[in-house]
Amino acid sequence: MRVKICGITTYEDAIMAIDAGADALGFVFYPHSPRFITPSDAKKIIEKLPPFVEKVGLFVNEKASVINNMSKESGVTLAQIHFDAPQETLKSLILPYVQVTRAAHEEDISQLDGQYRLVDAYCEAYGGMGKRLNLEWFKGKDNRHIILAGGLSPENVHETLGYGFYGVDVSSSVEASKGIKDPQKVRTFIANAKKRSR
Repeated sequence: MRVKICGITTYEDAIMAIDAGADALGFVFYPHSPRFITPSDAKKIIEKLPPFVEKVGLFVNEKASVINNMSKESGVTLAQIHFDAPQETLKSLILPYVQVTRAAHEEDISQLDGQYRLVDAYCEAYGGMGKRLNLEWFKGKDNRHIILAGGLSPENVHETLGYGFYGVDVSSSVEASKGIKDPQKVRTFIANAKKRSR
């Protein structure tokens, strides 16, 4: 299972996560987040990273032109769209993207269209705020295109094994403080996420 470590703000955390086995790193371009990073600061990290790691820019309520400009400036390779962007916006993006579904009910899962989606728990603020999704909602479904987020931790991520998720996404539960990762928590999370389900 693929793992994304989100809310990266330092090169040290980025390279530590990669060394621990992270497949993707997330950079939060949402000014109201405590993990916010500017495109220019993200670029300083990204330009020093090794190849074959996805660099994901997280966007909230931005126009396509802003997303495109920030992506070019920072060097991210994928846009994570955390709002109900109109089709015109999505069609105007210059880089690949993944949309976020903020699920409040099981029906929100059932209505997914088979495209790759990041599924997070619904809450009024953007980001899952550590709120967990009910794994029962995913039983018996085709979850190959779902990246699961929301309330995952080093202690519970093993519970997602066996559902066939494409990947998992984590931020706050692997931190020492907001925006700063805890190396042991990151290593434990990734190791537990990548264990093969029996």
